[in-house]
Amino acid sequence: MKHSNQLIQSQKKICTLPLSIASTILFFHSVLFPLDLPANDSQSFDEIRKSVVQIRVYSQSTDPFSPWIPGPITASTGSGFLLSNNRILTNAHVVSNAKFLEGQRNNQTEWYGLKVLYVAHDCDLAILEADNLEFYKDGKPMEFGGLPELTSPIDIVGYPIGGNRISVSRGIVSRIEQSSYAHTQIDSHLVVQVDAAINPGNSGGPALQNGKVVGVAFQASTKGENIGYIIPTIVIQHFLKDIEDGVYDGYVELGIHVQPAYSESHRVYYGIPKTIEGVFVNKVLKGGSAEGHLLNGDFLVSIDGKKIGNNGSLIEESSIDFLEVVDNKFANENIEFQLYRNKNLISVGFPAKKMPSMDLQRSRYDTGFDYFIFAGLVFQKSNRDLLEAWSKNGMTQGGSLLVYRFYYFNEIKTDETEDVVLYRKLPHPINSGHDFYMNMVVKNVNGIQIKNLEHFKNILTTTKERFIQIYFHGIQIPLILSFEDSKLADIEIKKTYQISGNKK
Repeated sequence: MKHSNQLIQSQKKICTLPLSIASTILFFHSVLFPLDLPANDSQSFDEIRKSVVQIRVYSQSTDPFSPWIPGPITASTGSGFLLSNNRILTNAHVVSNAKFLEGQRNNQTEWYGLKVLYVAHDCDLAILEADNLEFYKDGKPMEFGGLPELTSPIDIVGYPIGGNRISVSRGIVSRIEQSSYAHTQIDSHLVVQVDAAINPGNSGGPALQNGKVVGVAFQASTKGENIGYIIPTIVIQHFLKDIEDGVYDGYVELGIHVQPAYSESHRVYYGIPKTIEGVFVNKVLKGGSAEGHLLNGDFLVSIDGKKIGNNGSLIEESSIDFLEVVDNKFANENIEFQLYRNKNLISVGFPAKKMPSMDLQRSRYDTGFDYFIFAGLVFQKSNRDLLEAWSKNGMTQGGSLLVYRFYYFNEIKTDETEDVVLYRKLPHPINSGHDFYMNMVVKNVNGIQIKNLEHFKNILTTTKERFIQIYFHGIQIPLILSFEDSKLADIEIKKTYQISGNKK
């Protein structure tokens, strides 16, 4: 589930993205809605636009490469719409890292303060609430429809390009499939592809058919003309059901890799009848729902009674991947497979659960980055945001093991719960000879195996040893530092580089 560089979120960054640049990335085909509508459609749209919200966001993120430095305040806009109980639905990426939010509905002249009630980064959805009940006056909650049909017409409503007037893009549904969500770059859920223009500022706005919401606009392709994506109502309803108890728990994960069953030799070897369709399990991931229940080489025939095709799609719903069945479940709900194992047809059932390692690979929001500085050497747990900033910085020499361990950490048999990486240094005489160890992953300190950043920090701050020996994966000779000299140097280093502490 790797992020596609072809996908971008459709939120407008006013302060950082000039309009001239934005116009080269996306095509602006939005039109003011009521200009060419029949009278009855115009009347119905009068009700719809009362329910659509323009959201203004002031946000501040932290640079993962220099996590002690707050980023600049940036302004952006997005869209949303009213639900029952005075709630507003929008995208998580619209409100991520927000310091202040305000909203306005059609024909309102005042901006009202908004607050985030729930945010689901793994499916890019969020629930907001207005501070003042006056905001909801004359507003009507929108109703949800079902999954739209291929080639059916669809309207994307919102406030693109930072404009103050509501607009709509028209198009048709061109594809329905599981695909990557750009917000976290790792999660994959059902998406509906449309050829209606989805521009910066459209994010969080409703996609409509017959006056009902069939999805939420959230991202667009940068390598195709008028290719946009909406989050369908099946994902939205899953999110809304999840938060009914007042807490968002997040998606469960099956935790397997599969391969199609087109190879006749594979079928013969594993004893699979020619008339039976399905897919082979070629990897079971640690921590997923399937661990301890499915095995490499299992041939999956059906899931919860639904037959699986040779390409992984459900036979009766050819455009839907069988993983969508798991995607719609919640923790502890049962997953039932029929499968061939050792040439025998058997049934295997097990409970669905979250996969902790997924959190390590998601892009992070609404929080700072923990770090630790010792002798001017900067350590942080390996995470997607750090690796992206590290790559842009260009000082990546020797970092191939770091990248490998990030993507395959789940498959490495280890007692570590996270990788701790030495990714940069604040130059000082005490660390001038340690460039060889840059971009390496910590293995142990003075013979103690390191489990995570907090464990690493605790050992270095409480040790009674005169010298600190830090061993790294793939290197036999440790980095050696005098404990007392390092403590004294850190006082000077933090003063020189204006760093107030070790943890943000």
